[in-house]
Amino acid sequence: MKNGVIKLSFFHKIRFAFRALENRNFRLFFFGALLSLMGTWIQNLAIGWLVYKLTDSAFYLGLVGFASQIPALILTPIAGVYADRVNRLKVLIATQSLPMILAFLLAALTFSGHITVTALIVIVIINGMAIAFDTPFRHAFLLEMLGDKKLIPNAVALNSMLFNTARFIGPSIGGLLIAMFGEAVCFLINGISFSGVIIALLLMKLPGFVKPTAHKSVFKELKEGLHYAWNFLPTRYMISLAMVISFFGLPFQSFLPVYAADILNGDSQLLGLLVGALGAGALSGALFLASRNNISRLPLMIRNAALLFGLGLMAFSFSKQSWLSLVLLFIAGFGMIISFVSTNTLLQTAVAEDRRGRVLALYSMSFLGFTPVGSLLLGTIAEYISVPYTTLIASSICLIYAVFYATKAKLVKQQIM
Repeated sequence: MKNGVIKLSFFHKIRFAFRALENRNFRLFFFGALLSLMGTWIQNLAIGWLVYKLTDSAFYLGLVGFASQIPALILTPIAGVYADRVNRLKVLIATQSLPMILAFLLAALTFSGHITVTALIVIVIINGMAIAFDTPFRHAFLLEMLGDKKLIPNAVALNSMLFNTARFIGPSIGGLLIAMFGEAVCFLINGISFSGVIIALLLMKLPGFVKPTAHKSVFKELKEGLHYAWNFLPTRYMISLAMVISFFGLPFQSFLPVYAADILNGDSQLLGLLVGALGAGALSGALFLASRNNISRLPLMIRNAALLFGLGLMAFSFSKQSWLSLVLLFIAGFGMIISFVSTNTLLQTAVAEDRRGRVLALYSMSFLGFTPVGSLLLGTIAEYISVPYTTLIASSICLIYAVFYATKAKLVKQQIM
């Protein structure tokens, strides 16, 4: 009897952690996106490895990272305005279809031997433009997809979990595929994988789209969104922390090919393991959040997670042992995802529906738009002072700002809860 109660309790907790999957629309999206994101991470690894193989340069790794995400810095705020105006479902289908076409183009160029760094940069810029629209629309679409605001915290955590499941598994598969078949196969697989999320979006049952009756100019609505985000102190502190981590912290991922090949003396499979370790830590963080129902501690968890990320990345910067690097990346990934997902959850629950697209666009811009600028800057610095010293400086800045946020965490909690 006692064993039976324990077993029932265990399965109840598992079901509770995945409760948003009971929603048909979200279930379709979850499994479709899992397939698509797996292909995306396979392609991301292949692009990084191909760039380093073609150029043998940390600068070009940073440049490609910059090119892939810089459109977000310009377009994401504008996309946020339109996410409050137009049919989000139709836009999401378009923003998934374009990267699929680009993946097939990458595969064709690589198979034929015509791929160049210039062609890669052009393709990743166009892909970045699609992502710049996709991300704020996807965040704003979440409540429309669910139809139940109570499911948002769990859905945000599960959305992050599927992203990091793909981050964990995809690069490991990608490393094997590169070693066995080359980069072109990775691009082909990614193109095919987009069918999962496109089919899921087409199968969703949603209430009819009601077009807003009146609009101000795009610039005026954008200005209103910025004004709201700045003057509401919780959004100011949370989004600014995300921006600092994105600008100085996240670009280290562009340097992982350097760590794998030159510092840890490995190959594409070790690169896959390094990216996978970061994803495993992030996946663990997402599972931890999915099992929670109370959001009252999230402002303080953002503080703790940001500190953990900064410390983990700082220790990783000079690790020369593969096993230690994997452990430290796991820790950094855990802290990173707790910080970002908790911020996303609080913004989803605290922001009014008519401002949702614009505020979430600013949040999206923090990691989509600021990371490429940081990648370019840190890639340039790394050419002069080495990748480990660059990572050390960047992680120190993240840690300093995390300490600043820690002084504001209680104020954030008081004004949101």
